[in-house]
Amino acid sequence: MKFGIFDHVDDSGLELGELYENRLRLIEAFDQSGIHCYHLAEHHFTPLGMSPSPSVFLAAVAQRTRRLLFGPLVYTLALYHPLRLAEEICMLDHLSGGRLQLGVGRGVSPVEMRLYGVDVDKAQALYMEAYEVLMKALQEDTLTHEGEHFQFRGVPMRMHPRQRPHPPLWYGLGNPDGVEWVARNAVNVISLSSPEVVRKVSDGYRTTWAALGRDPAAMPLVGTLRHIVIAPTDAEAMTIARRAYTRWRSSFWHLWDVFGARPRFAIYPETFDELVERGQAVAGSPATALSTLRAQTQAGGVNYLLLDLAFGDLALDESLRTLELFWSEVAPGLQ
Repeated sequence: MKFGIFDHVDDSGLELGELYENRLRLIEAFDQSGIHCYHLAEHHFTPLGMSPSPSVFLAAVAQRTRRLLFGPLVYTLALYHPLRLAEEICMLDHLSGGRLQLGVGRGVSPVEMRLYGVDVDKAQALYMEAYEVLMKALQEDTLTHEGEHFQFRGVPMRMHPRQRPHPPLWYGLGNPDGVEWVARNAVNVISLSSPEVVRKVSDGYRTTWAALGRDPAAMPLVGTLRHIVIAPTDAEAMTIARRAYTRWRSSFWHLWDVFGARPRFAIYPETFDELVERGQAVAGSPATALSTLRAQTQAGGVNYLLLDLAFGDLALDESLRTLELFWSEVAPGLQ
């Protein structure tokens, strides 16, 4: 079992520079504690994502850490020119000494895509072709591509990533039917779904991996995500979590409310208590967190647990306390 961090860098109410500095200080603590990887979301035009350029923020992460792996979860490829992104990936991988993790996806918000001028009906095809070009650009010395959305002839690719053929791939997977592609391509996956759906994803991945004749010990990470707050008592943790979740949920819904739309991919309940009941959040003492997370990780069959411990208006010291209590009193019991 390994442990990572998922982060929206959502609006906490602080001035933007202070928000960034506090987050970088927290990420330094991740680096020192032994957290496996820091995963950064990409969102645009919304308080849910105040770091809309993952590459810019991750360049700062590269310079503030020494051991921590990090990467986007995910680069929304339908919004990128793939050759420009390939060059940024190469820069980040070398700036970090080969610690970049490469999360890719279409993008989950049609509202954000429309505001960028992307035809939502063509986004899937655009994503798939951008991914194809990106993989070529990272591996080939000269790039030629003839497709519906991109055409390149004899482009000299002078930069390559430090990790060959490319940094490890990550993908968000909510549908168990998608496990064949990720298993065949040895992609690490994260599922934000309920423990029951997560179990279908993890079982399907293992079954497909075995059918391909691959070493079980070499199987990529299959993980799930939990909002988490840990404090000395259950009551204190729940009080903090309820307050922070209220602001985070407001940020989540903001752009949808502005345009009178509703997402198809995720519906977050009104209260943190309901999120806990769904098995998608944990708040309590170290003992409560351990017993709850042990049951959930076993039920989900995962080997990777992502923590969201800096959401809403959680103060830096509150997030640092959750990290300290998790690492000292919870993680050993899960491992």
